[in-house]
Amino acid sequence: MVVGGSVVLVWFSLVLALIDRLKPPVPSNGLQRIVQKWKGPVDSVAALSPWPKDFSQGIKPVPCHSHNDYWRSVPLYEAIAAGCTGVEADVWLDGNNLLVGHRKHSLSSDRTLKSLYVDPLVNILSNLNENSSTNASIGIFELDPTATVTLLIDIKTDGNTTWPILLHQLAPLQSGGWLSWWNGTSKTLTYGPITVVGTGNTLFQQVVADQIRYVFFDAPLKEISQNYTYTTENSYYASVSLFKAVGIVWPWGLTDNQEQTIQKMISAASKRGLVSRFWGIPSWPVSLRINLWRILVDSGIGMLNVDDVVQATRWNWNWCIVAGVVLC
Repeated sequence: MVVGGSVVLVWFSLVLALIDRLKPPVPSNGLQRIVQKWKGPVDSVAALSPWPKDFSQGIKPVPCHSHNDYWRSVPLYEAIAAGCTGVEADVWLDGNNLLVGHRKHSLSSDRTLKSLYVDPLVNILSNLNENSSTNASIGIFELDPTATVTLLIDIKTDGNTTWPILLHQLAPLQSGGWLSWWNGTSKTLTYGPITVVGTGNTLFQQVVADQIRYVFFDAPLKEISQNYTYTTENSYYASVSLFKAVGIVWPWGLTDNQEQTIQKMISAASKRGLVSRFWGIPSWPVSLRINLWRILVDSGIGMLNVDDVVQATRWNWNWCIVAGVVLC
């Protein structure tokens, strides 16, 4: 019994030591301080004053999408602190406001698209570009100021009535010159620090109604190879649920046919110039999730849809499960 207990103790100690070694270092910068101090929506702007000069110092932008970002303890900031270049907000029309939340019963008047996303992004980009000597706008990430951050807006209420309010809410970002936009007259696409994409009840007809477009469509990834309607003129993401794309994914992983189907969809979107994204990736077991992430990245996925942004961006996936123990 003593020998067996000693073996278990040694094994447990090794696991703890390994976890400590594998624990990713947390960059020291303004974003991390904001994440640590943030208490509510009012802090989304208040925490930026005084402006932290080291705002995104040391953060490498990664093509990952912060799924249902508003669910995080700190919306927006946790995602970009991890390096994710995509965030998502479900919006519900309430008078002239767009409330953010997954279900109607979870909405509150202080959690709006304006308070959680638009106002802080305007403040961040205003500070970053205050003394800029370049013609192009500087983006959020210091290590790659040309990187665009996707703001995916999932409209939950009627698209016709919500659309004009959404455009009005986005006006400060547009007037600052910080949105990606399509010029239908010159047939040119200009990328800005923020790329807005509409999904959910966003109507494609609304997106293409204007020659000058500041909101792009979330195209149906499963239809891309046959439907040539969706191009960079009107769309940016091309998304589909993993289940709708390949059916049930069993705990032991994808079949060869499922993997080939995924690769074909990613390739079709890439040829069209669109950013592929699969949502609804199983979160359990962890080994399956990690394996799916690896397959998607190896297949050239445009944006990896994730819930755990730190694990996705900073952990070494090859060491997430050691001796049957989940370390990530």
